[in-house]
Amino acid sequence: MPSPVTPKHRARRALVGLVVVILATLALNFVGVLTAPGSTFADKATSLLPKLGLDLEGGTQIILHATTENGSNPTADQLNQSVAIIRQRAAAGGSPDAQVGTSSGNNIVVSLPGTPSQSTINSVRESARMDFRPVLVTSAAATASAGDGTKPYTPPASLANTPSAKPTNGSDLAQVTPYLQDLYENYNCAAENDPGKAPSSKPLVTCSDDGSAKYLLGPVEVPGTNISDATAGLATTSQGATTGEWVVNLTFNSRGTAQFANISQRLVGFTAGTAQNQFAIVLDGRVISAPTMNAAITNGKAQISGSFTEDSSKQLADQLKFGALPVNFAVQSQQTISATLGSSQLIAGLIAGLIGLILVFVYALFQYRALASVVLASLGVSAVLTFLVLDFLSWREGYRLSLAGVTGIIVSIGITADSFIVYFERIRDELREGRTLEGAVETGWRRARRTVLASDAVNLLAAGVLFALAVGDVQGFALTLGLSTLIDVLVVTLFTHPILQLLARRPFFAEGHAFSGLDPRALGAVYRGRGQFRTPAVAGRGARATGEAQRRQTIAERKAAQLGADGKGRD
Repeated sequence: MPSPVTPKHRARRALVGLVVVILATLALNFVGVLTAPGSTFADKATSLLPKLGLDLEGGTQIILHATTENGSNPTADQLNQSVAIIRQRAAAGGSPDAQVGTSSGNNIVVSLPGTPSQSTINSVRESARMDFRPVLVTSAAATASAGDGTKPYTPPASLANTPSAKPTNGSDLAQVTPYLQDLYENYNCAAENDPGKAPSSKPLVTCSDDGSAKYLLGPVEVPGTNISDATAGLATTSQGATTGEWVVNLTFNSRGTAQFANISQRLVGFTAGTAQNQFAIVLDGRVISAPTMNAAITNGKAQISGSFTEDSSKQLADQLKFGALPVNFAVQSQQTISATLGSSQLIAGLIAGLIGLILVFVYALFQYRALASVVLASLGVSAVLTFLVLDFLSWREGYRLSLAGVTGIIVSIGITADSFIVYFERIRDELREGRTLEGAVETGWRRARRTVLASDAVNLLAAGVLFALAVGDVQGFALTLGLSTLIDVLVVTLFTHPILQLLARRPFFAEGHAFSGLDPRALGAVYRGRGQFRTPAVAGRGARATGEAQRRQTIAERKAAQLGADGKGRD
């Protein structure tokens, strides 16, 4: 017959489970060390420390000046939409704590913490305006084009720039005016052209992204704003085999699906291999791909292929997924900024947390005697788990610890201490009712667990709502507060309760030593065996115990005692 599972066995299992959790989290962080950039192990080991936010480490600041397509000032809604998109791009590039806001009317200020990657900076600087235009004429870029060095070519003003006949569709060659023909023939791909600002309703002369070909394109027929999703992946054959080529898969919304179906049905009617059989995927005014249309695409799904790497395909997919910016940008400045608060403020925050920890321990020592060691050990385990989780989020998700996040951790010390107090007081209540310490620990835990879970659930809900509605540093505060609340539940369940289960078997606690914090006599009742008690003596220690018992009485107990006293008086 198998032996029953005792509280001692359950406690050991819980502690083993906690050790497994800590070791697993530590192992995940060592994976971050091995995969971190750096030539030496010392360089890689820096990933074992959480990255710091903009207010503690500094970073890179980019100021963008916004204008609309026609050069006018953007509206407040356009600026707010741009701020939201840039914030999403920065988060996708590994800077979720980036600070993005408007300044001086039409300027957008982007502050990226630490040393952001070049791809993240590019995703912020570039407007990533994607359009689909039909190809009218294309050829290889000339090695020597007209113009003076890098100065863009401008056709003579005497050339007509109005079509002789009204174009019937975007592929109609009637759009090629003498002015556009001259511009196309003399277009200098090496010049400092700015095709990204070209009107969407007019033809466009531009070059491929690598400068090897030049194009004369029709008006925009499918704007990039009609893209509902974009993902990067490896291209596959019809049999499902991977070709090894990185591509970007596009999904259009209902309006974009109808637009792309119309253009594909028209282009497929042109002779294969001709320029008009192609459609150009234009990003910021440059052609990144110009595939031929072999069949009509009516399901709203398309694929961009080209000379993509894994990083460049993911960067483009992120830019397109988060939307094309509604305005054009010119980079006014890009500079490295110092920490707004610095290491001194971080040290001050840590000192404040340490002072709070000491005060909690002093209170626990005064109120609970030797049980204060359990409080201190539990807070230590919470600190270790919090550090490991934040470190994992730092290298895996790009999280950066700001002073607001440190504040959330400090606040969580009080939340964790509340859980201990609730549990300890429940145990004391059970001891006053005459239970042995082992029985008081088990019964007290069942009663305290509901209160602890309810309290932590409220804190977690508040942190979740704050994280969902806030941005920037406030979001960092909510994140650390929520994580600390979850860790509190884990520590109380897998460490504090099991430790007390084991300590309850030790004579120092089980026999109610005066310094144990669990002395039944000091709590107001003296155990005589079989659940029977006697009223403590009136003098000396018994008197103090009686006073303690009276202070611990509930309102109902006091009323019952008063009714009993009144009854004796009448007798």
